[in-house]
Amino acid sequence: MKATVEQLAQIGIFSSLNPTELEQLQEHTAVRTYQQGEVVMYEGDRIPEKLYTLSSGSLRVTKIGAAGKETILRTLFAGDMFAAPALLGNGIAPATVTAETDVQVLTTERDFLLAAIRENPEIALRILGVFNQRLQQLHETVHGLVSERAIVRLARFIHYFSIEQSTKIADNSVCLEKRLPYYQIARSIGITYEECVRLFKKLKSVVSYTRGGKIAVLDWKKLEEIASGEQID
Repeated sequence: MKATVEQLAQIGIFSSLNPTELEQLQEHTAVRTYQQGEVVMYEGDRIPEKLYTLSSGSLRVTKIGAAGKETILRTLFAGDMFAAPALLGNGIAPATVTAETDVQVLTTERDFLLAAIRENPEIALRILGVFNQRLQQLHETVHGLVSERAIVRLARFIHYFSIEQSTKIADNSVCLEKRLPYYQIARSIGITYEECVRLFKKLKSVVSYTRGGKIAVLDWKKLEEIASGEQID
């Protein structure tokens, strides 16, 4: 089915379009629903020339290394773009994308998107801004894996999700709405499951972890200090 004007308006790169432009764009879009655990695309798949954005839910992006080990590259949330090679590259999926929850994926035909960019160049600037942010995050991740202690990477990971994802305040603690099990965290920051468990024990006065991946930040200031590398022990 086609995307609604309301769905398009919630995508950041289209926020500068007026209602008439959104209605024109609507005719060249499609929305598909995926169930939790369903694979949206596999690494190496040939994917159609479209812009892929997440309309609702969350997606997990993973890649298999040469040794067969799966690494979680990122988690995508509503409004995020993904599968950039379908729009600007060779049309081959660079990673596997799996639905963490029930999701809706919105696609926009590449040719019409390019025509829309000619009429409104700000769309291209917004897309470039997203890709620039991704490159900066990748640089920070690589730098962290090479030079930073695992506890700093863990604190930064929790801090990122606390800022980017829904949270709630309970008993003076910041509780993450998203569940993050040990295995997922370990694969995201390049450590073993066992080390992840050990680090959470070391951070027990700063962050609490309960069964099922429920995380609460007990000391926000201390978490920020560790995430910045200022205070570790």
